[in-house]
Amino acid sequence: METGNTSSGDDTSDHPAAHPSAADPPAAHPPDPALDTPGVRRIPTTAPWAASVGYSRALRFGPHMLVSGTAPVNEDGSTFAPGDAHGQTRRCIEIIEHALRELGGNLSQVVRTRVYVTDISRWEEIGRAHGAAFGANPPVTTLVEVRALISPDMLVEIEAEAWAPH
Repeated sequence: METGNTSSGDDTSDHPAAHPSAADPPAAHPPDPALDTPGVRRIPTTAPWAASVGYSRALRFGPHMLVSGTAPVNEDGSTFAPGDAHGQTRRCIEIIEHALRELGGNLSQVVRTRVYVTDISRWEEIGRAHGAAFGANPPVTTLVEVRALISPDMLVEIEAEAWAPH
């Protein structure tokens, strides 16, 4: 696992992602034909800022599946397991797995993860949860410390890329 520090002093309080009530719940999203472009299937996000920021929860083009940064949220949008980095990592991966399944994939097809953490000293507990989720099929991964995530209670956010030939 690579580690790095991208902490900055920039104030992000005006950024739409700085509002915890706007987290994506892991509910199923039927495909929206209006979001489809030839060869691309998008899973929309339910975040209130989605229209202004312009992103999808996940998308698939050919064998490639990409899952946006995934925060550890409960279905009501609240933070899952505040203070528990291992539990939050597991929750992020559960939500990623759900998005992949909506696209016809699964965790065994994940080839890359990017793990953003607010406290790099907790890398071992985060790494244990990540390792347990991927088992014998570990993706390449990067672990990066950041100054903050969408909510002060969140310790981990994960992006994923998967490869699933038809």
